[in-house]
Formats: sequence, structure tokens, C-alpha cells
Amino acid sequence: MSNSMFYTGLSGLNAAQAALVTTGHNTANVNTPGYSRQSAQVATAGGVYRASVGFFGSGAKVVDVTRSYDAYLASQLNQAQSLNQSLTTYYTQISQIDNLLANQKAGLAPQLQSLFTNIQAVANTPADPAARQQLISSAQAAANQFRSMDQYLSGLNNTTNDQISGTVDQINTYAEQIASLNKQVALLSNASGGQAPNDLLDQRDQLVNQLGLLVGTKLVVQDGGQYNISIGNGQSLVLGDSANKLAAVRSAADPSRMAVAVVNAAGMAVQMPDSMLTGGMMGGLLQFRNETLAPAQNALGRIAIALSDAFNAQHKLGIDLNGALGGNFFSQASPGLLANSRNTGNLVLTPSFANTSQLTTSDYRLDVGAGPSYTLTRLSDNQVIPMTAGFPGTAPANTTTFDGVTLTLASGAGAPGDSFLIQPTRTGARDLTVLVSDPAKIAAASPIVTGNTAANQGSGKISAGKVDAAYTATPLAAKVTLTYDATTNQLSGFPAGAAVTVTRADGTPDPASPYAPGASVNYTPGATLSFNGISLSISGTPAHGDSFTVDKNTGGISDGSNALLLGALQNKKTMGGGTASFNDSYAQLVSSVGNKARQIQIAGTAQTSLTTQIRSAQQSVSGVNQDEETANLLMFQQMYQANAKVIQTASTLFDAVLGIN
Repeated sequence: MSNSMFYTGLSGLNAAQAALVTTGHNTANVNTPGYSRQSAQVATAGGVYRASVGFFGSGAKVVDVTRSYDAYLASQLNQAQSLNQSLTTYYTQISQIDNLLANQKAGLAPQLQSLFTNIQAVANTPADPAARQQLISSAQAAANQFRSMDQYLSGLNNTTNDQISGTVDQINTYAEQIASLNKQVALLSNASGGQAPNDLLDQRDQLVNQLGLLVGTKLVVQDGGQYNISIGNGQSLVLGDSANKLAAVRSAADPSRMAVAVVNAAGMAVQMPDSMLTGGMMGGLLQFRNETLAPAQNALGRIAIALSDAFNAQHKLGIDLNGALGGNFFSQASPGLLANSRNTGNLVLTPSFANTSQLTTSDYRLDVGAGPSYTLTRLSDNQVIPMTAGFPGTAPANTTTFDGVTLTLASGAGAPGDSFLIQPTRTGARDLTVLVSDPAKIAAASPIVTGNTAANQGSGKISAGKVDAAYTATPLAAKVTLTYDATTNQLSGFPAGAAVTVTRADGTPDPASPYAPGASVNYTPGATLSFNGISLSISGTPAHGDSFTVDKNTGGISDGSNALLLGALQNKKTMGGGTASFNDSYAQLVSSVGNKARQIQIAGTAQTSLTTQIRSAQQSVSGVNQDEETANLLMFQQMYQANAKVIQTASTLFDAVLGIN
């Protein structure tokens, strides 16, 4: 009996020691990231049968050391942390653009206001060289601000590229480490008869957790306990003890962007669509670039293009101090078209602007299918845009126009699988410069002057004339004198080769309009008379023989009428299909980015709260509670001491038996 008692006490002593060691291990790792609390699982060692008496227990045994781990909570925590990291990354990036655009001193709005203020100053004092120089300086400041903001956004794109490359390297490192731990876990589990290497499992789970902060993952546990991890829409990253390698490569569609590719068995990098990668830092970076950075740069470029186009068009309708028609005041970017580097066809397309007021902030993709067939997609909303039937083909199917852009077939044909990225406004802000450096070449005056002949007897008055783009093709060669004939109620004297259109004051056309070149025109008070790009009106009641003149402006030094029209562009609806001014469009950009930033911030705050709740639930299962472990130490210490006392008692009994004579 004493011998049995000795071994029973020894088994209890061993069990207590195992429990103490495990508790001490928990205490030592209370602050170790990813550590799961472990417990020594103690079971009875069974009993020994004694005839006519029954079973006597033979002590305890340690059957396993388990970790407190809930796979469901761990998975929920990984997903929550991955989304939270994505939102945090997105907000960090978008807040930089938000701060740039909303800056009241360094933003674009003050520069545009200064530009139009100085245009008004030239209109008021067109002969003042200081006012003209100030206009050029303010225009240069506005152009510099456009370029500076575009450079900042391009810098963000480069930073995003660097972060994507760095994140890919980290993902590869974690994937290799997880694959290595998969192998170690399998080896140790087999060597120990299926016992779990808890600390290695914790290390592996911690790596999976860290990987989820970089990119969204999906985890599948194999029968042998190894992890299979995929990213995106099922792209395998870790398969047992092997890891696929990712690579950061220049996008085949847009070389200014870094894309993520999977390196296949042949060593080829197969590019993954950005939409496949969500969650984590990578998902946040890609989402920011596609949803905010590119549209913001496009929106800024669209304002620059619309400004230069409208300003140039009006400036060319005026004359400078030398009496010459104005030229382009600003430079203007051209729409960009990038052929995919994997294209096999030889199709060459040339993009151009058809109507800058119709431009959007989107990019477009032209895909070549079987046939070949062609599909044009607006990327901002993924809407397919109708094209000219038969495009690209022979005229008139050699061009197609959409959203203010015209695509023209230059040569060649596409092959199935080819694609082209069209970026109408991406470089608009980058390429904006001021072309006028000589103050005398500011076309502030109108190219024509109108007047009433001094001998007129009636009350008829001619308005100041306006010109449009047609005037630059057929400018006045000589003075035009319009004479009123009271007997026929008509005006005559229009240029011989000019067809005249008449629009009444109420906006309705004269029934006889347009009049044949050289014909007399019915007189209606206040009607707009248009010929050779000139528009004017005569009001009142002219007397028979009264005449009105239209002549070239040769003394435009004190004339600021064209500058007034340039200043009117500030509030003119020249963008968004005639629905927004330059300031409206910039305010829309500022509001759009600001609202998106607030939206991401609110979503991030909510996700942080949810992540904290899930982490608390996970830690309640797996975390080490120091108070609980301290209580366990005391309990297992008492257990150890009690079993030592059992051994001591057994030894005393055994000595007593030996002492019997």
C-alpha cells in the first residue's frame, strides 16, 4: 500500500509541477503579442483492482497542454483589423488632398479670384501698362498653382507606388514565414504523436494577423493543421509549406502606376486587377488611388483645360495694343491615350478635344474583342459608351466623339485582347502655362468699332458689336456702312459675300433669315444682325437715309471691351455641359474630396470601435489574466505541497514497515 501511495503522490507531484510550469509560461508571456493562454490538462491515471475490495486510484497524469483559442473569434478579429487598417490608410492619404484643396491661402480659389480681379483692372484702364503686367503676373501665379497642385498629387501617386512596393515585399516575407511554420508544425505534430506545438501555432496565427493588416486574406485549415491562405478572389498565397511570390510591377495599362502581380511557375509576373485586392494597407492604397487621387487630378486638369480653352477663345477675338488679333493666352494640354504594353495589334488612335465644356473627370478604356469589335467604357461608373457605327473604320466611321473627346483612327487595326487607356484631363494642370509675356500683346480691345453717323436724323442707335470665332477667318477688310431705307423698312450695305441672319429681340428668327449675300435686310428694332462672325443690333426709329458704321478697331488703346468679356468668364457656365463655372467646379472638387474624407473618417471610427470589441472578446478567451494566473500559482503550489506530503507519508509508512522485526 505504501508503494502505491508513493507513486500516487509522485503522479500528483508531477501534475502539479506541469501545471506550475504552464502557469509560469503564461505569466512570462502576459505581454507577448499573439500569445494564447495555455492550460495543462490533467486526468486521472485510473485505478487498480483489489480482490474483494474494489478499485484504488493510482493518481493523476498530464494528458495534454492546450491553448485557449477560438478560431471563429480569431477569424473575425483578422477581418475587422484588415478593414480597419484599410480605412486608416485611406484616410491618411485622402486627408492630405483634403488639406491641400481646402487651404484658403494656398489653394486655387484665391489665385483664380486674383486673375479675374486683374482682368477687370485691365478692362477699366486698358492703356495702363502696370495693370497689364499685373494681369500677366496673376495669370502666371494661377498657372503655377495649378502645376504645383498637380505636382503634389503626382508626388502622392509616387508615394503610393513606393508603399505598394514595400507592402508587396512585406506580404512575401510573411507568406514565406507562414509556409515555414506550416512545415514545422506538421513535423513537430507528427513527431509528438499529434500533440500541438502551441507556441508555434501562436506564432503562425500572429503572422496571419500581421498579414491581414497588409491585405485581406481568406484562411482554410487543412486536415493536417496546415494553413492555406488566399488573397483577392481566391488567388493562392500560401499552400501548405509553399508560398507563392507577389511582385510590384509597372501597370501594363498605365506605367505611372505600380500594380500587384503573381509570379507563376515559369517566373512570369501575371498582373492582378486592383479590384481583386481589398482590405489591409494594400486595399486602402489602391482604393485611395482609384477613387480619390486619380479623379482629383483629373478634376484639377479639367478646370485648367476649360479655363485655357475658354480664355484662349475669347482672347483671340480681341486685339492688342498693336492692333493685331490676340493669340492663345494659355497653353493647353492634349488628351492622353496609352496603349496597353501587352497589345499585339498595330492600331493607332489620336484623341482630341471636341468640346471642353462636356469633359468629365473620368478615364476611359477601349477594349478590342473578337472580330475585332470595340467597346468603350467610362471607368468612373463602368458605363459602356456608344460609338460611331463601324468605328474605327473609313470615313465617316474613322472618328467617334464622347464626353467632349474625339477619337480619330490614325492607322492600323486592333487585335483581340488589346486595350487602350484614355485620359482626357490627367495632364491638364501640369501643362498649363502662360504664353503671353509682353503686356502690349494682351488683346483687351474689341477688333471692331461701331458708330452712328453724325448726320443721322432718327433715334436709331447701333450697339457695340461682338465677334465670334468665324470673324478670325474673315476679318473686316473695309468699313461697312449700313443704310436705312424708310420706304422698304430695310437696311442695306452688308458685305457682298456675307449672308446675314436676323434674330428678333424676343429670340425668334426673322422669317426671311438667312438673307442672301448682298441682299437688303428687313429692319426690326433690337434684332440681332449677324454676318461674317460679327453680331450687332440697331434699336430705335432711324430716319430715311440714316447710316451706321462697322469698322476695324485701329485705336484700341483705351478700349477694354474684350477684357470685360474675358472677366465675364469667371461666372460663365463653361463646364459640366454648361452647368458650372470654374469656381463652381473647383468648389465641387473641394466638397467631393472633403465629404469623402469625412465619410472614411466616420467609417474608420466605427470600424475601430468594432475591432476593439472583437479584440476584447478574443482576449477574454485567449488572453492571459495576471490575477487569475497568480491565483492558479497559489493553488498549484498547494497541490504540489500536498502531494509532497503524500510522498513523505508514504516514505514514513515504508520506513515503519522496514523497522518491524
